[in-house]
Amino acid sequence: MASITLNFPSPINVSVQIGDVAYYTNDPNGVNIVLIGDITAVTVNSITVNISTSTIRPTTSSFILFSKDNETNINALTGYYAEVQLRNDSTDKSEMYSVASEVFESSK
Repeated sequence: MASITLNFPSPINVSVQIGDVAYYTNDPNGVNIVLIGDITAVTVNSITVNISTSTIRPTTSSFILFSKDNETNINALTGYYAEVQLRNDSTDKSEMYSVASEVFESSK
């Protein structure tokens, strides 16, 4: 197992963390995605990744992406709930596309 550092011309996504998994693709449709490995270091413009010696390295034109660990980064509220009523008093036809909310109190 070797390490490579991927440098980027602009700041990387702020949610990238050590322990995330990096991938790349050279396919414009994103069909062929290649696992690079676990991210071991993060700076503003670079990530260091453990990579298998048999993995083909990404090029300077590769699209780099990452994923989070499902077990560590699950955020879901439990315990309390709220009821919400949405009302449209307009006589015109309308359609609601989406409603979402997640609120929590960090300490009591």
